[in-house]
Amino acid sequence: MNEMMKAARLHEFGGPDVLRYEDAQRPIAGAGEVLVRVHAASLNPPDLYLRDGYRALPPEWRPDAVFPLILGTDVSGVVAALGAGVTGFAVGDDVYAMVRFPEDLMTGSGAYAEYVSVPAAELALKPAGIDHAQAAAAPMSLLTAWQFLIDLGHDAPNPFQSFTHRPVPLAGKTVVVNGAGGGVGHFAVQLAKWQGARVIAIASGKHEALMRDLGVDRFIDYTRTAAEEIVRDADLVIDAVGGTTIDRFLQTIKRGGALFLVNPLGFEGHDKAEALGITVSVTQVRSNGAQLDEAGRLLAYGTVKVVVDSSFPLAEAARAHERAAQGNIQGKIVLTVA
Repeated sequence: MNEMMKAARLHEFGGPDVLRYEDAQRPIAGAGEVLVRVHAASLNPPDLYLRDGYRALPPEWRPDAVFPLILGTDVSGVVAALGAGVTGFAVGDDVYAMVRFPEDLMTGSGAYAEYVSVPAAELALKPAGIDHAQAAAAPMSLLTAWQFLIDLGHDAPNPFQSFTHRPVPLAGKTVVVNGAGGGVGHFAVQLAKWQGARVIAIASGKHEALMRDLGVDRFIDYTRTAAEEIVRDADLVIDAVGGTTIDRFLQTIKRGGALFLVNPLGFEGHDKAEALGITVSVTQVRSNGAQLDEAGRLLAYGTVKVVVDSSFPLAEAARAHERAAQGNIQGKIVLTVA
């Protein structure tokens, strides 16, 4: 019988209070996998949607869950054991990963726990110079920004559109980031700046100081000014917010430009975009250890910074989900594991 560990588990769908901190069986590292002793994990929108049972989706798309399940994809920790055939890692290595996503989108990838098994191909050495909490805050949000803006990194079919998403050249271009203070947004701002773009950040006023610190060229507080009324001739808008009003950004983009949608649900402006000569494109983030290794160099050098909104002990995962429900998050919410 497996050894035991602590985990924050679901036995039913519902609000934050359904998360239970309790004993669970410790996973083992199968062939090609690495067992990681988790030091920190972070919250991502799919965690919240799955905890709620994806109630926003049509019933036929909702998960047929097997309880109990463990939420979470993003981890940073230490290699505890290696499965058969694993090379490139050793017991004791500091590592980070986004675990089995989107494969485990509807079942949970097991990150809210003291141990998690991770396919070796999804794992990278933790960047030196940042701690486990910062490293755990990065994977899904950083990979999302990276795969939208820098390199897709895979040839899997796109679940949202018939064509392959392609990043566009950013050097010397004007890039607008909507939702710039959030997890994906604050990485998108920094990657666009790293690539040599002029960046316009849109967020609430509480994020202005951070955005200035990250080097944005212009900040727009959406609570005071409608960006679509003053921005023109952008080459790219990347929207990290979603919703039914995102087509308003089409008027800010020049002909031949692009609108990238991190969350495409609710967008209904495809015909309008086509008439304006604007490419609308979507992709779904996928686990990728090689990309985390590459992007991790930017974290190690301080070229890209990780912003942590707040942190909670794993035992208080329900409180972390309550914080997420309040919104207006700056960066990421982290769970620390003793």
